[in-house]
Amino acid sequence: MGRDLIKYKGIKSLFIILSFLTIIHVATIIIQAYMLSQAIVKLFNGKSSSDILYATIFFIVAFVCRYIVSTIKQKCSESFADIASTEIKMEVLEKLFRLGPRYARKSGTGSIVTLIMEGTTQLKQYLEIVPLKMINLAIISPVIVVYIFFVDKVSALILIVTFPIIIIFMILLGLAAKKKSDKQWKIYRILSNHFTDSLRGLETLKFLGLSRKHIKKIENVSERYREATMGTLKVAFLSSFALDLFTMLSIATVAVFLGLRLIDGVILLGPALTILILAPEYFLPVREVGADYHATLNGQEAGKAMQNILDEQEFKAQDTAPLSEWSHKSTINLHDLSVSPEKDGQTILSNINLSINGFQKIGIVGESGSGKSTLIDLIGGFLEPSQGTIQISGEEVSHLQLADWHKQLIYIPQNPYIFSKSLKDNISFYKPTATNEEIEDAARESGLTSLMNELPNGIEEKIGEGGRALSGGQSQRVALARAFLENRPVLLLDEPTSHLDIETEFELKQTMLKLFSNKLVVLATHRLHWMKEMDQIIVMNEGSIVEVGTHEQLMMNKGHYYRLIHS
Repeated sequence: MGRDLIKYKGIKSLFIILSFLTIIHVATIIIQAYMLSQAIVKLFNGKSSSDILYATIFFIVAFVCRYIVSTIKQKCSESFADIASTEIKMEVLEKLFRLGPRYARKSGTGSIVTLIMEGTTQLKQYLEIVPLKMINLAIISPVIVVYIFFVDKVSALILIVTFPIIIIFMILLGLAAKKKSDKQWKIYRILSNHFTDSLRGLETLKFLGLSRKHIKKIENVSERYREATMGTLKVAFLSSFALDLFTMLSIATVAVFLGLRLIDGVILLGPALTILILAPEYFLPVREVGADYHATLNGQEAGKAMQNILDEQEFKAQDTAPLSEWSHKSTINLHDLSVSPEKDGQTILSNINLSINGFQKIGIVGESGSGKSTLIDLIGGFLEPSQGTIQISGEEVSHLQLADWHKQLIYIPQNPYIFSKSLKDNISFYKPTATNEEIEDAARESGLTSLMNELPNGIEEKIGEGGRALSGGQSQRVALARAFLENRPVLLLDEPTSHLDIETEFELKQTMLKLFSNKLVVLATHRLHWMKEMDQIIVMNEGSIVEVGTHEQLMMNKGHYYRLIHS
């Protein structure tokens, strides 16, 4: 747990501040116990209330100081947790943008969205609680037992012996709880991905008459998550019970020995009362750690998951001159590029040689698994080639993950993400400073006029999760509206209409062709009717480019493209 905390920025400063405040905190605890025992002893000996005035005043002052210090410590922890969780969230989002859509597809969109939205809250709770409790355990308990040792060695020895027993049981139960929590988090991420995929495919399931049958699958996944959650809770309740039981027995043992020695006159009433008051305070930090450990497990796992994303290998660093804006004179040349997966080494793109010039409409076709999406990811800078070189407008680079390049392109995937925000916010995603008039013009250009008229609040209406649900065609039109509004010179589209019916695709096609004007367009699709609109067609097969040309040229060649058309 400690090793995980060290990774967070600002944690060392927090530990220093909390350590200083905790020393004051434990001093107030000891003063409270001592003054309270003195007041009780004087009353027991028949003294008047005026005789305990100073003890009462010091007790109240110590109590107030303890409350103030505890509040300051809590505020410091909350402030650190808020800043640290926000920073790591932004770092993860930036890393995800750098890793690109390929990583999101591999990890699961639902899993990543859940991690960013709910995981950040859980991480904040973890950072808010754990450092504070660790410092309390490291300082308060040792200082109290040292003080008790100088007052009564026997009581201190009992407390010292029982403390490791409690720690051992906590560790054993904690390991069991961690195993359960890991399983719960894993199933929760499966549930998130399954739920997201189910929402995306709901229309298709309804169309095929499988929606009711799919309910059973959702029930099974949900039941697995319920069982994992209940298993974690059982261990959590068991460990809390064991912790309270051993603590109670330890305090009772101290009380019995103090009582016997009071009877024998070995110890005075004042010191005995002080020890008895301090004994629960000695065990309080470990009880708090045990009670909060299970509440912070999800946050700890979320932090590890975020750190795993941050530790993902990035593209090789490269120093390049600033890229000029893409124009009709710009070029991209790919020379002998190959791409291999990291694990099995099987090449998924090999010996790619390609030249792209100016404002062209380029279509990429091929059978499923031929490498269309991989080539799109390569051009978009979402994937690093394992070998080969790239020249962009004369500048040689090892990959296209360049800020200047990404600022010039818009990527439209098969399933564009719709944020749980207004239609206006979704359209202005790339250009948040756009005016309402510009946003409405982009919406009309993309064919969203009827949707705007249907929405009670127009472009201010909330869409996505928790708002107005959109069909697949409407989601694609929102993505097109983003492109119309930003009007960047490079447009990459990866199977943008593959999940749409023919009628919806035909309507979108007219809108998309307007968007293609005066842009470099790279469109990967298996819908071959698009190819008549393309200036150049790249035909792929098994990770290689097998043909390049116009529709007419490739039909005359009667090669792979010809066979695709007639298959």
